[in-house]
Parts: sequence; C-alpha cells; structure tokens
Amino acid sequence: MARGGRCAPGSPAGFGFLEGACLSGQECGWRRDRLAGGAPAAPKSRPWATGVRAPQGEERFQILVGTAGDSYPLMDMATPEPDRPDQTLTDYVLVADYRTQRDPRQVYRQRQFLKELQAKGFQYKVKEDQEKVFFGIRADSRIFSLYRTLLMEPEGPAPRVDSARPMTVPDTTRIRIVNFILNCRTAAGDTFEDLVKDGVFETRFPLHKGKDNLKRTWARWRNVFRKQPVDDIRNYFGEKVALYFAWLGWYTCMLVPAALVGLIVFLSGFSLFNASQISKEICEAHDIYMCPRGDHRRQYQRLSDTCTFAKLTHLFDNEGTVIFAIFMALWATVFLEFWKRQRARVVLDWDLYGWDEDQEEVALELINCPDYKLQLHQHSYLKSTIILILSLLMICLMIGMAHVLVVYRVAAAAVFSSSALPFLEDQVTTAVVVSGALVHYVTILVMTKVNKVVALKLCDYEKSRTFSERESKFTVKFFTLQFFAHFSSLVYIAFILGRINGHPGKTVRLAGLWKLEECHLSGCMMDLFVQMAIIMGLKQTLSNCMEYLHPWLSHKCRSMRGSEARDPELRDWQHNYRLNPVNTFSLFDEFMEMMIQYGFTTIFVAAFPLAPLLALFSNLVEIRLDAIKMVRLQRRLVPRKAKDIGTWLQVLETIGVLAVIANGMVIAFTSEFIPRVVYKYRYGPCRQGARSSADCLTGYINHSLSVFHTKDFEDPVRIKGPENITECRYRDYRNAQDYNFSEQFWTLLAIRLVFLILFEHVALCIKLVAAWFVPDVPQSVKNSVLEQKYEVLLGKLRGGPRQLWGPGLGLRATPASSSSLRSTEV
Repeated sequence: MARGGRCAPGSPAGFGFLEGACLSGQECGWRRDRLAGGAPAAPKSRPWATGVRAPQGEERFQILVGTAGDSYPLMDMATPEPDRPDQTLTDYVLVADYRTQRDPRQVYRQRQFLKELQAKGFQYKVKEDQEKVFFGIRADSRIFSLYRTLLMEPEGPAPRVDSARPMTVPDTTRIRIVNFILNCRTAAGDTFEDLVKDGVFETRFPLHKGKDNLKRTWARWRNVFRKQPVDDIRNYFGEKVALYFAWLGWYTCMLVPAALVGLIVFLSGFSLFNASQISKEICEAHDIYMCPRGDHRRQYQRLSDTCTFAKLTHLFDNEGTVIFAIFMALWATVFLEFWKRQRARVVLDWDLYGWDEDQEEVALELINCPDYKLQLHQHSYLKSTIILILSLLMICLMIGMAHVLVVYRVAAAAVFSSSALPFLEDQVTTAVVVSGALVHYVTILVMTKVNKVVALKLCDYEKSRTFSERESKFTVKFFTLQFFAHFSSLVYIAFILGRINGHPGKTVRLAGLWKLEECHLSGCMMDLFVQMAIIMGLKQTLSNCMEYLHPWLSHKCRSMRGSEARDPELRDWQHNYRLNPVNTFSLFDEFMEMMIQYGFTTIFVAAFPLAPLLALFSNLVEIRLDAIKMVRLQRRLVPRKAKDIGTWLQVLETIGVLAVIANGMVIAFTSEFIPRVVYKYRYGPCRQGARSSADCLTGYINHSLSVFHTKDFEDPVRIKGPENITECRYRDYRNAQDYNFSEQFWTLLAIRLVFLILFEHVALCIKLVAAWFVPDVPQSVKNSVLEQKYEVLLGKLRGGPRQLWGPGLGLRATPASSSSLRSTEV
C-alpha cells in the first residue's frame, strides 16, 4: 500500500535513504569469493556487520559492510545496545533463494535494499545453507528511543532518557516497528512485496523466541478446559491477537447459558413427541391423500406416511421457539455489553486506554522518514458511487447463486424421482434437501475465494489513507459479501420455498418446464432445520479438520526438506523458515470464521435451537486449534497494538439486529406457531373462551389443508393411486371451488404481520433497555482513569515529575484500582 511520503535519495535527514554511496566513503558492496581457493582478509567488523563463511568448497557471497570506524546516522554502532546485550538476538530474518545470487541484477537490488536499511540504523548479518541465504536484521536502540519520545511522553518536554540505564523494549514493539519500516517503499519505489514478486527475496519473518510457556500452558489439546493466559498471549503476539482470544473465550463462556436454554427447548419437544395433538392427527390420517408434489413421481401419498417427520418437526417448532428467540435477542445484547465492560478492564490494565492508532501510525512514518508529508483524509463521491454499484452487482451475483441452487434442487428432484434406487425414489425431498445443502457448502467455499479478491480490488481502488483504514473498509466489504454467500439460500428456504408454486392443477414452472420444488409435507421448518444442521455441521467439523490438518501436513513436508545446520543460530532460522507462512489475513480469517458462526448461532436460531450448543463445542476446539497453529505450526504473527476488536464490534451489533428481524420472520411466516394459535382461539374447540373436553388443537390438520378435486388435474390419468380418489389435500389456505386464497389466508397474513411488528419492537426495546442497563465501561474503570488524570494534573501543579504515563500513551493503573483480565474462563 502506498504511503503518504517517501524520503528522497540522498536526504540529509538522520533516517533518510542513501543511494549510490557508502556511509563513510569506503567500499560497500558484494564480492564473489571462491572460499576453497582462499578467503580474503576479513575486515575489522562487529558481530552484526559481517558475512558468514560458507562451507568449504561451495561458492558463496560475502557482505562487506562498514568497519569499526564507521558511524551510522542514529548512533555509533560500536556502542553495545543497552537493551540487547546478547548479540545473537534478531528482530527479523529475510530469506533469499541461493539461485537468486547468480543474477547480478537481483544481487544489486538486494544490496540497495540492505544499504537503505543500514542508513536507517539497522544492522544485519548473513548466514547460508545449501539452498537459502538468510539475512538477520536487528534495529538500533535509537529507533526505539525515538519511538518512546514520540509516543510515550505526550505532554510537555520529556526528560531525557538516561543512557546509562537500560531501556526495556518489548519484543512485540521491536517487531512491529521493524515490520513497519520493512513495509515502506524504497528509494526506487519498491516495497518488500514487490521485491518478493521479482524474486529478489523469498520471504521474511520474525523469530519465535520464548514460546515455551505458551506451548506448555496454552497450545496443547489437553488444555481444552484450561483458562487462557491472555496476558502471556499479549506479551508474545501483541494486543490484537490477545484481544481476539479474550473475545473468543468470553463468547465461548457466554454460549454456555444459550446452549443450555436451546437444548432445553429442543428436549422439551420430546415430552410432546407422542402426546402432541397435531402429531396424533397426522399419524392417524390414513384416509387423507396428499396431492402429487412433483412431475416425475406422480402419485398420491397418505398423510400418515409423514408421521415420523411430523413428530421430529415438533421438537424445534413448538411454543418454546418464541421464548427462545426473544431470549437469544436479549442474550446477544448482554453478550456485547458485558464484552465491552471486559474490554475496558483489559485496556486499562494494558495501559492502552488513551492510545490512538492514527497517532502511532504517523509516528512510525516519521521514524521511517522525517520528511514524511501527512496524508490527509480524502473522500470521493465518484469512487464511493462506483464502489457501491460494484458491491451491489456482487450482492446480486450472490442472490443469483441462490437461484442456481434453486435450479439444482429442481433438477435433482427430477433425477432422484426417476432414479432406479428405491430409497431415492421414496425419499426424494430428503435427498434434495441434503444434497442441496452440500452444494451450498461447496458454493460457499468457492465464493469465499472470489469475495476476498473482489473486496481487495475494491479497497485498492479506494486507496485508503492508512493500513488500519484499509483493513476496516475491507472488513465491511468482505463480510457483506460473505453474509449473502452464506445466508442467501437460507433466506430462500425460510421465506420463499413453497410460497410461489401456485396450486395443484396450476403450478408455477421454471422456464415453463420444471415445476418448482415445495416444502416437505411436514412443513418448511424441517427443510430449514436440515439445511442449518448440515451447513453448521460441515463448517464446524470439516473446516476445523482442514484448518488443522493442512498446516500440520504442510509443516511436516517442509520439515523433511533440507538438512540441519551445525550453527545453532542458523538452525533456529531454518526451523522458523520451515514453519507455515502467515500473512495479513491470518488473524482476519479467524475473526471472519467466528463472525459467520455467530450469524448462524443467532440469525436463524428459531429454526435450529441446537446452534449455540454446536458453536460451544466448536469453539472449545477452535481456541486450542488456533493456539497450536500460531505457536507450533506457523511463523510468528507480527504483533499489532489495539485497544478493541475494531470494526468487528459493529459487525456483531449488526448481526444482533438482523437476528431479531430474521427470527421474527421465521416465527411469523415459516413456523406453524401463528396458524396454531389462530386456530386455537378462533376456529378450534376452544374458540372465544369456550370450554371443551377435547384438545384445543383438535381438527387443526384438516383445517390447515386445502382441498383439490382430482378431476381438475391436466392429466389425471397419469397419476398413480386408488381409482376412487376424488379429492386430495395440499398445504395452503385456498377455497375448494375456485382455488383462490380463502378468508383464513388473509386473516393469517394480517396476524403474521402484526406479530412480526410486535415481536421486533419488543425484542429491540429489550435490547435497548439491556444496553442502557449494562454500562459499556465499568464505574471502577472510569473512576480509576479519573483519579489518574487528577494525579497527573496535581503533579503538574506542584511541579513534580510526571511518572504516571505508561507504555502506549495510556494511563498506568495503580495497584489499588487496576483491574486485570489475567485469564479467560476457557
């Protein structure tokens, strides 16, 4: 990504680039030596400014850099770095293929890149094996001293750092600063990624150092039910990763009550498995024949044949569904509000309460180049319009993919109906639903790749000011496309399937040829339940298996290649190189996976009350799986500082609102809840408060099925069944004379709409009240920040030292008021 400013070649500034000249006028370049024929005399050099001798008899290159008399722009490099007495420690490792060194043009570009790093105050050394050339990079302490001056003393003239006292710089800060500088453009206008594409370098990575404690206490399968060491994760991977695991642990803990309530609602249906009046009527309806539902299997079917499915449907489509949907709306709000409180405690404990991301990014730009010109915020209505149009076109494509799924289901129904397999012929609807869910899952995998590329292209066209701004916009675009890719088919099944088919004798056909599919005889909730169960089951099992097996197998294959070096440091670099590479999307993909799961857990939870339980089991595995990947199988992620989960919080809030709307529509239009209630109090034995010894739902099945006269079929002769059948039944509310919608249909539609409006308003009001009742920031955190500000101002008034500012431009919490999230309950 282009930066706002770039130092010009030959800039006199301390951090400027140097091009075409050495730092002290001495020879600086690459030299080819045949070590077997005698090595040249080594210059007087420091440990971090020398090449490494190659194995005898092999041709290698040697870097000759400044000698003891040289001085770098930042400091005299002969002075030992106060915070790193061990000269073997490395901030970053660059890797180049050994074959690259035979191309003079590539060697020249390597030399220029390393020379510019030298000019910025970096030291490097080279180690080689038989295939790769490793460049160990270490930044000078003056870079971190400048970082401290710019960000950690925000008010007034800061006291000078005592050079005799060691300055502690966390590894996460060192890696973050070095990574930022490596990302910047060179004097030739290239980024490191450009050099990688051109083959100058192969890759780069920070080293895994000091991860044994995380391996033992966190990254093991045996620690599934052990608390997460969030502070240790933060000290090793940075705040961004630590906040992800803190959020994931909190989300998993909050899933426990949701999973219990969902399981109770589901199991409560078993108490009515055989006692339900509706199930009894269906199972005893041996004389009721259902109209043929397809073109290829044209035969009547007894209603009693759907007895088992009717009982199963009642497990998740009962009176508890409404209560559970309202509960989940309240749960989503409480989950978010309590997470905000938890985050506030974490941020205060990490001294990041006043940290500003834009300010740090500008500071890093100035550290890289003092001549950096601030890039201001810009907005183009033309670009925004183009991006909006392209996004809408992609959304239309996602909706079109749902229509492709409809075509597949229609075609599959025709194929399965004419199949020679007896099972497929008898269970056409079930086979179509299951295979359709599998096709939908494959479509999701394919469209995920397409959506990521499209979202990146849109962000590149938009040209965001900073990386953080680009990441935020990419998150919104990618999640929007992913949302339609995952949920478009569910929307079709929940609200469209079986509602635009017409009626027997006059059906709507696709392209005038194929009859549109209909819901299962037991209702559309069964189709939605099966679709949700299959997609969630596949995503939580296959995806997790592939997420672990792919990096594990890749790491094993990479570890088998090449030989181990005798040099311990080079052997460590080789081990890190053979780990799986990471990129900008490594953590982003984990967040996206959890957001999609959160959508499945909340948006259609009324149709699938077991979703929280599946998510709970999946997350228990996901936490340890991600930990093992990051610590044992992948290269070290570049630590990033953060004080919240960013745009993902707005995504969670949006999903919460969509969940209220979707669940209200599922109960109103997909479930049989409204028709049952209306029949109970308007048409049934208990109507208008009448007392009846019979069940209030007696006669509901006969009332909910419309009558069709078999003589009105276009070709009644082709329909198989008893010859004396004069009428069949189908699920709808139509008159038996003209097949138009009956009075009951319009009454039900009005009541459905009223219920939807009331449900959404009540649920949203509950969400607003819960959000108001649970403050985002605990009072203890507010009081702690207020007391510390008071102490700072009081110290200024009295002329005392200002020692309350902690790392990261935040207020340092006092022991009496600090509140730490040392662990998360998973």
